[in-house]
Amino acid sequence: MLTPRQRCLAAFDQGAYPPVWQPRLEHWYNVNKRLGSLPERYRHLELLDVYDDLGASVRPYHVFNPALRCIEDPSIERTVADSPDRVTITWRTPVGEVSAVERRTELAQQRAEFPIKRIEDIKVIDYMLRGRRWEFDREVYEKGVAIVGDRAEPTVYIQRVNLQRLFLEYMGFENTLYALNDHPRAMERLIRTIDETDRAMLEVVANCPVRVINFGDNVHSHLLGARLFERWLLLVYRSRAELLHRAGKYVYAHWDGYVRELLPYVHETGLDGIEAITPQPQGDVTLEEAKAALGDDLTLVDGIPAVYFLPDYPIEDLVSCTRKVLDLFSPRLILGISDEISPPGDIERVRVVSEVVREWWEEQSRS
Repeated sequence: MLTPRQRCLAAFDQGAYPPVWQPRLEHWYNVNKRLGSLPERYRHLELLDVYDDLGASVRPYHVFNPALRCIEDPSIERTVADSPDRVTITWRTPVGEVSAVERRTELAQQRAEFPIKRIEDIKVIDYMLRGRRWEFDREVYEKGVAIVGDRAEPTVYIQRVNLQRLFLEYMGFENTLYALNDHPRAMERLIRTIDETDRAMLEVVANCPVRVINFGDNVHSHLLGARLFERWLLLVYRSRAELLHRAGKYVYAHWDGYVRELLPYVHETGLDGIEAITPQPQGDVTLEEAKAALGDDLTLVDGIPAVYFLPDYPIEDLVSCTRKVLDLFSPRLILGISDEISPPGDIERVRVVSEVVREWWEEQSRS
């Protein structure tokens, strides 16, 4: 039988049996460890040991992403003011300064104030983007390979594509939409700068040894609908996919939340698959609709709604959903949680899915 690492690659090519079960446990593990609420069984285990105990593979972004490094222009001064509930980051450049605020809670650290507050701030971000360079640390990668072993294929996610970066990192959702309407030329120049300067990152990724590349975009149609997707993202997706395909990479994008409006575009993107499509009752699509959109030549990464790992959902719903995902999408499937198990989730349900996958595969082998 192929190893989980081999099956990760096969899922994007000829298909893999049995499918790899790859829940994302990092957030669950880190929050509960910080709060002192890890189950007794796991209090003295490292994260990869938890995956092993549960019979699951790992999607090893946290291991390999540190190898992909962005080096800022040395003329930029970056300062960080840290407090228990917030972090303020300031960038001072020869053309001005901008700052952002991250709000810190027990569960996460999220951007609460964005660096572009006025249209004049665009020139600072433009300067910062044009001064960046990228590198890939082969030593970090090799150490990661030794740590992960055959548990999974090395994988990294890359920077969000243009509008998603504006929505989530640079400007915020409302300000971006207003600026696109009120200052179209300035915004078009900024988007062009993002697309052009991403090329340096993509060239480094194309030449690195990692073969599976995720576009970590968090695309959600209530933020980015079909009109905006077609106008700003579709051609960029195609260009990214073509460049990385020429380098022998498999590429997939992270689309979570509500995505029904965008699924008709999946075959135009050039992607090999989609990560985190969130089915009902959590998202807005059925599993059957997702399968109809992806067809037999695109890979689903994930598929089980995260809510089914909460204690107040019947475990029978989790089991029946898992079997349906396996039936519909195998062998073009890396089974996982759409998006990931939350800190109050019942971790033993991950073991339940491991057992369902094993039983399902035994049934397939006998038939």
